Amino acid sequence: MTRLLLTQPVLASSICPEGRRKIDLFDTSVKGLVAEVRASGGKTFYLRYRDNRGRIRQTKIADSEDISIPQARQLATKLRNQIAMGQDPIEEKGLARQTLTFAEFIELKYLPFVKTYKRSWQTDFSLLNNHLLPRFGKRFMDDIKREDIVRMHFDRRASGAAPSTSNRLLIIMRYIFNLAIRWEVPGLKANPCAGVPLMEENNKRERYLSHDEARRLYESVCQSQNQMLKFIVPMLILTGCRKREVLDARWQDFDFERRLWRIPIAKSGQARHIPLSDGALTILRSVPRLPTCMYPFANPKTGKPFVSIFAGWDYARTQAGLPDVRIHDLRHSFASLLINSGRSLYEVQKLLGHTQVKTTQRYAHLAPETLLDASNAATRAVGSLLGASSETVDTPLIEG
Repeated sequence: MTRLLLTQPVLASSICPEGRRKIDLFDTSVKGLVAEVRASGGKTFYLRYRDNRGRIRQTKIADSEDISIPQARQLATKLRNQIAMGQDPIEEKGLARQTLTFAEFIELKYLPFVKTYKRSWQTDFSLLNNHLLPRFGKRFMDDIKREDIVRMHFDRRASGAAPSTSNRLLIIMRYIFNLAIRWEVPGLKANPCAGVPLMEENNKRERYLSHDEARRLYESVCQSQNQMLKFIVPMLILTGCRKREVLDARWQDFDFERRLWRIPIAKSGQARHIPLSDGALTILRSVPRLPTCMYPFANPKTGKPFVSIFAGWDYARTQAGLPDVRIHDLRHSFASLLINSGRSLYEVQKLLGHTQVKTTQRYAHLAPETLLDASNAATRAVGSLLGASSETVDTPLIEG
């Protein structure tokens, strides 16, 4: 072991003796700083140290061609400070080698996971292929920073996309990194999407059927050439279920005795149970059963669930004078009817299968008549004390 004060002339004149592969020159100025001189003529600076388990370890600093001796001393001192604070440079390098690129994480971990439960995983796949993988695919997960996410979000909006479309990229990136942190992906310590706000959308569309509109729609679907539409549409309104949940329903999923409908795979990826109201039971009992067919609302020509009912639905809603009503608005209408009947948000949340009450609040539309009646409750309670009549008077909102 050779100890000496490393200088540029000393290092330049040092050679590896014949018959040896390398020699180490230990600097007396900075503890642990080593200059390795090899038989090939190459010279490299290392730091030799003991880790927190007492093992002697050595980590490369740089080749002598790339840095000077004073620079090597500065880097060695910095590494020693990190080691004193409990950071092992060798372990950190090992973690860095294990860190996946964004494309690797998506292929090896994210997509195999979401395919097991997320029915809309193909939508994620499209967003990834068209927007996220071209941008981040070759980047390491721990190399994607908050400013990269902000720029992505801004660029998507600047390209002419709607705020909601831009937000979808941010939402999926936030979810991807949350999973990566939960799965303890090496090198990743924080979600770069944290604190990046969603753009204000201001395009939340609220459309609810009134009693008269629901009646007109029902009369129209009863006249439809699609003979199953008169069962499908009422089932959607009376259960608040999603279109595919109704179209793909099987007879075996309905427990008539307990009045329960089990949806095996809901949007959340988990099964959920829907109580069958009197109206829903009436519909199921009136649906004509096809021999050996397991689907109540099947296409009579194929005996299998409809791929699409849009043509029949579009004609029926137009004939009813409701061309702006979407099939999903029937789910909105179910929630609205419950809220306006005095049911709690918690009850509506459970019936709609939402995991967060925040999602349910969007459906919690209160008709003007319900709000007026709620407002009159104050008058009925204290109106006489303020000189107002405590009797509710029906006053038209618009004088005609």
